[in-house]
Amino acid sequence: MSNRRHIVIAGAGPAGAIAALGLARLALDIDITVISKPRAFASCEGLSERVLQALHSQRALHALATIPAPSPRNAHWNGNTSSANTERLIQRPQFDHALRQDLADAKVNLLQGQLTQVSQDTHQLALSVEDSDGNLRQLEADYFIDARGRSAPSKGQERLRGPETLSLLQRWSGGPPIQQSMALSLEQGWAWMARTESGEVYTQLTLSASGADLPRKDQLTDFVHQQLQSCEAYIDFVGEAKAQGAIIARSSTSILNCDPISDRSMRIGDAAMAVDPLSGNGIFQSLSSALVAPAIINTWLHKPNNYPLAQQFYRERINHSFMRFARMGRDFYQLEQQWPQQKFWLQRRQWPDTRPAHEPIASNEITIVGKAVVHNHCIESADVVTTPDQPLGIWHIDGIVLAPLVRQLQQSPLSAIDWLTQIEQQTEGDSSAYQGVYQWLQQQRLFLDSSNH
Repeated sequence: MSNRRHIVIAGAGPAGAIAALGLARLALDIDITVISKPRAFASCEGLSERVLQALHSQRALHALATIPAPSPRNAHWNGNTSSANTERLIQRPQFDHALRQDLADAKVNLLQGQLTQVSQDTHQLALSVEDSDGNLRQLEADYFIDARGRSAPSKGQERLRGPETLSLLQRWSGGPPIQQSMALSLEQGWAWMARTESGEVYTQLTLSASGADLPRKDQLTDFVHQQLQSCEAYIDFVGEAKAQGAIIARSSTSILNCDPISDRSMRIGDAAMAVDPLSGNGIFQSLSSALVAPAIINTWLHKPNNYPLAQQFYRERINHSFMRFARMGRDFYQLEQQWPQQKFWLQRRQWPDTRPAHEPIASNEITIVGKAVVHNHCIESADVVTTPDQPLGIWHIDGIVLAPLVRQLQQSPLSAIDWLTQIEQQTEGDSSAYQGVYQWLQQQRLFLDSSNH
């Protein structure tokens, strides 16, 4: 009788695909099935360089091949225009198709359909899937990963929600054939716009969902145009482009699932935490949870006594990431000061709290505690260094374990020169690997003479 376990992932977007590829690369004694439902609408999205790094780490070669070179990302905010950033603009249909090709290459089972029900008994999960032909199929799973994004069911789940927010997506054609994107603040909200070398333009208008005075569906395109055309930057960006197809309305409220992991299942990507589009790169935050899913599953399989530790690790990680993204979004909203009393801006300038996104650090607030870390593709406990800005802890920098070095300096303080001399002696003159550690220790003022640097 086979002892192979069956892992089922619902959702073949970036989070679900990367989790599946990570599991496949571990070559565990498992079968992986990904339930893939076609995306309901076409969109253009911007990627950061960190997303490319994550895709490279999982060898998602087909997906990488769809990503173009960086293009300018401008901002028209608080009456000022800036052009300091870049991003890579992808077409989601092509990108998602390429991810499915990567899954097929990794010998992951792909099932086209929609998950309709999940039930659990003592030993297994039972899943009902309506396939692309309308037939109902039954699957048994040992572990379930929900990567269905914002559409993942949440009945009975405790959730933390930010201000209710709605985004309206419109595709246009016949715009200037220059690849570029822009964030644009408006009295009632803000917009992200992207245009491609083929002259396609994508606009996403984000408004307050509570009390939004929206017209009928057949008037939404004119409504979006009216909201945007008050800004000259929008007119220059879109040019003579004409609207194509119907407006797509979707929720973009920040949502945290307060318990994203259980005994036999976990949520990743937007199903675990969905952030405001202004607070950070959505695909990157989706991948940050997907990248640790293989270590969680590996722990469940091979170190079950550590699985409660893995659950705690994942809950803390999701909660910390959500709050940091939320505070970063709040800080961006606070930069816009033209309409301080408008409900949209007022709500978002105050949520989630008044704590800084990046906490200041004093040397007496640096502690060494035992926390969960990812080691050899499993979750284990290790001594880490925590700070107000890094409450989850730092285990190592450039492969150098940090806690013993911090403990030594706390017990026997040294000047920076004396510490470097000691490291030179220990490494027989090859201390280059410690450069990152040295800079971190200096930034935390852990040397006797740090105040002078």
